[in-house]
Amino acid sequence: MSTFSTSLDPYLPANSPLHRLDARVKLPFTLALILVTSLLPVGAWLAYLLIWVLLLSLAALSTLGIPLVLKRALIAIPFFLAALPLLFTGPEPRITLFTIQDWNFIISQPGLIRLVSIALKSWLSVQAAIILSLSTPFSEIAVALRALRLPKLFIGIISLMWRYLFLMVDQTVRLLRARASRSATLPQRRDLKPGGSLGWRARVTGGMAGHLFLRSLERSDRVYAAMLSRGYDGEQRSLAAPPLSRSDWLLLLMGLLILVFISLIGLLTGG
Repeated sequence: MSTFSTSLDPYLPANSPLHRLDARVKLPFTLALILVTSLLPVGAWLAYLLIWVLLLSLAALSTLGIPLVLKRALIAIPFFLAALPLLFTGPEPRITLFTIQDWNFIISQPGLIRLVSIALKSWLSVQAAIILSLSTPFSEIAVALRALRLPKLFIGIISLMWRYLFLMVDQTVRLLRARASRSATLPQRRDLKPGGSLGWRARVTGGMAGHLFLRSLERSDRVYAAMLSRGYDGEQRSLAAPPLSRSDWLLLLMGLLILVFISLIGLLTGG
């Protein structure tokens, strides 16, 4: 597996209490946190703050660093952009932010509150998912999904998708390396653009996409045939996980109670 494909794995090993915690505790708590965050009322600022404090505490407990979590949480920006029309389509009252000559920039005050609420809830939910992925290997997440009694077919699809992703990335890296070796790259001449014109680049990119699709189908057939020859019958098997300890159950119960408390605060303070 190439260095580029291994860098796709979000898990970062560390010797922290959060890393040592059983995934069957972390996954249900994370799902409950995301559900509670998404269901908080619009404008429940105190509840949003409490959720963020909880997430920052978990990030600090993981010893991976709060800046790393905040940096990766920037992927929530598209959710903010998708909700941007609420500024102009929301109900009354409306606010005039500024005026340029005869043109007034008018936004909806309820739309602004909804926009900020959606952005915050998306940002907090993404942080929760990032903390889980940083501190938990995918194999343990799959075990936790089985413990939640999710359909075996669903877990199998997720597991295969995760494994095939790295195969496709390796194939993409090989194609890019082959393209670079055939495009007359001259690193000592920065004024020259290797690879020809824009049209040439577009043709090569289209050919690479089609080639990647065909090679992915071919390789997936080979991998699946190898799995069948080793007894694969559609179910991902693993060693039976030991039962959760009493301390694990207490931690999970305490975390859920904290989320219930934050939910009540959100209901009381939300708009």
